[in-house]
Amino acid sequence: MHSKQSKWLWAAALFVYGFLYVPLIIVVAYSFNDSKLNAEWVGFTFKWYELLFQNEQMLVAARNSLLIAVVSSFFATVLGTLAGLAMHKYKLRLLPVLVLTPIAIPEILMGVALLIFFVMLNMTLGLVSVALAHIAFCIGFVAIVVRSRLQGMDESLVEAARDLGASPVQAFRLVTMPQISPGIIAGALMAFTLSIDDFVITFFTAGAGATTLPLQIYSMIRIAVTPEVNAISTLLMLLTLGLILIASKVAPSAIRAS
Repeated sequence: MHSKQSKWLWAAALFVYGFLYVPLIIVVAYSFNDSKLNAEWVGFTFKWYELLFQNEQMLVAARNSLLIAVVSSFFATVLGTLAGLAMHKYKLRLLPVLVLTPIAIPEILMGVALLIFFVMLNMTLGLVSVALAHIAFCIGFVAIVVRSRLQGMDESLVEAARDLGASPVQAFRLVTMPQISPGIIAGALMAFTLSIDDFVITFFTAGAGATTLPLQIYSMIRIAVTPEVNAISTLLMLLTLGLILIASKVAPSAIRAS
């Protein structure tokens, strides 16, 4: 009976993982296909990657995505770290709700709310509005990672530093900061990944001339999924997976907690 259940579990697991990863493998494989159509395999080529790096619109979109991701991940890391410290130190019921609500609500609702907010402020939509939206969205993720790292920290070390004459700032800089730095780095990498991959919130908060990679890919696949789209999707997927792997190595317990 146990052996039969194990076989069904293995079959279900293989089906689920196949459903998730086989399409990704197909996208990667067809990015090297020597044909404009994705109907059949013709031959191996790198020309779609060469054309990709000659596409001015794609390069501008990539530059915008990287700029927004760097800026938003920096400020989200700073604010998210402070939020994580506050949630760990002050056991207020309302504080986690305020910090984590952007994570819980649907992205489309978040995008519409931010769009209305920017319009009320009479703010021109562009790269700045997208960066602000990404900061608001990523703060909660950084706060979760930092707070989980703080929960595993030995508080007696901070108390010992204070007993030895260290000020609160010195105790934080010399004791707390080195212990939670893996969580901060993991949170920053996660924020960067979420920002560079985001489509829904960016779609609502981007104005004319603020095209990012996800928006550019969307505009291209509305006509047809070309090998050039497969190529940029492959590069974007490799970048995202690489950052997630780095974050999991830096702070595995914090990533599992989030």
